[in-house]
Amino acid sequence: MIDYSTFLDCLEDGPLAKWRQPIASGLEQRLLDSQQHGDLARWQASLAKLPSLSRVDANLTESVCLHSNEAISEEAQVQLQEGLHGLHPWRKGPFNLFGVHIDTEWRSDWKWQRVSPHIDLRGRRVLDIGCGNGYYMWRMWQAGASMVIGVDPNLLFLNQFEAVKRYLPDAPVWQLPFTLEALPEPSNAFDTVFSMGVLYHRRAPIDHLLQLKACLRPGGELVLETLVIEGDVNQCLMPEDRYAQMRNVWFLPSVAMLERFLARAGFVNIRCVDLNRTSVEEQRSTEWMQFQSLPDFLQPDDLSKTLEGHPAPMRATLVAVKPGG
Repeated sequence: MIDYSTFLDCLEDGPLAKWRQPIASGLEQRLLDSQQHGDLARWQASLAKLPSLSRVDANLTESVCLHSNEAISEEAQVQLQEGLHGLHPWRKGPFNLFGVHIDTEWRSDWKWQRVSPHIDLRGRRVLDIGCGNGYYMWRMWQAGASMVIGVDPNLLFLNQFEAVKRYLPDAPVWQLPFTLEALPEPSNAFDTVFSMGVLYHRRAPIDHLLQLKACLRPGGELVLETLVIEGDVNQCLMPEDRYAQMRNVWFLPSVAMLERFLARAGFVNIRCVDLNRTSVEEQRSTEWMQFQSLPDFLQPDDLSKTLEGHPAPMRATLVAVKPGG
């Protein structure tokens, strides 16, 4: 089982102190319930295969790259390859772990290159909602964050995060197997909150934005990334059924409407810092994610449309501020 004692100790003092007891109780119950998951034993066996390595250095400038200053035996390389591949499918990345290149479904490094110049994380306490396997959290730490906490209920993603965390145990980066709603009462404690790839899965987008705002201190910053469509402030797509073969997509607003969402939720200094139509080079199937991906969800003779006839995925990243501070 995952040892969260160091994380809980970090909560004893400061603005997150009131989280310590409910988080400890919630983790105990969540990890107990997780034992019923049919794939958990297999994922944990894959984690257990990963060799113990000493003198580990991290290079997080361009991606997430770990290497050892000592020679790694052939046996250890085999254990790494088998253990990491046992955690398939890998969606966010890429990672390079001691010479094993994990070519993930998403080139998440491309998105980070587009977004990171517009935010300053130095010395900031960061919350990442829907953090996936934690790829962006490692990049946030490299960018100067003093603490990064991610939440995502997906247990496979948690095990993928732990595959990296075991080699960087002292990093102030933690992942909790919760939803946003399962966190304790709003903390008003975070300097920066990220919500990337979450809003369009929410039936009530304004409620989600209000929940995110409640996590921020006055003057704190929200980084919001979501699917959008072209159009004016009155344009919003609500798919009848699926969007790019996803069932749980509810709202794709225009950027102008999204800016209004944020304003109605009480944010200020709202700005769109990135608008990008997702390419089949940025999201695709690989050896490390062998299931269907974006090329399978677009019309083969017209990549500007999804199989359902909707506009192909376009994603916007907006930055906004909670008033005060």
